Amino acid sequence: MQKLRYALVAYVRSPVGEFVENLRRELHPGLPHLAAHLTLLPPRPLHGTEAEAVQVLERICGEAEPFEVTLGDVETFVPVTPTIYIRVAYGSERMAELHHRLNTENLAFQEEWPYMPHLTVVKMADESLARGALSIARQRWTHFAGSRRILVDRLTFVREDLQNCWIDLAPVSLGGHLVSR
Repeated sequence: MQKLRYALVAYVRSPVGEFVENLRRELHPGLPHLAAHLTLLPPRPLHGTEAEAVQVLERICGEAEPFEVTLGDVETFVPVTPTIYIRVAYGSERMAELHHRLNTENLAFQEEWPYMPHLTVVKMADESLARGALSIARQRWTHFAGSRRILVDRLTFVREDLQNCWIDLAPVSLGGHLVSR
């Protein structure tokens, strides 16, 4: 039996999120729907229960203030993986800091690649398809007239159900706890 995987994401429910979801459908119509999101903790197994993980998330995220990120250029992880993404140009250090703080206790995991804040557009089947998708994505992105800013104030703890299918387990707010004196 395959070990369950979990992640922590910030859904992007704004015009830029809608743009990314529509672009993903255009570039890879066969993929199941995947909500636009920023990933704070990439997929990983848990060391403990889901309830324990939620407690850790609530404690750490409760001490972190909400922040804003601004999206930059469309890029790709080719040749490492055939993924097209939009780089986080402003606020990436805040995402990286929070990622570092969250990668602890029962959520600790040695990730395959260094953490890089981004908004995934699509993962293609191979490098040549990714290069074609990159060109189209860059063209579409230059014509996107909406705001490229995203407020990160609410995260969602998710579990993989099937490949490319994730289930929301718990909302986690940033800045939810008062600092005690």
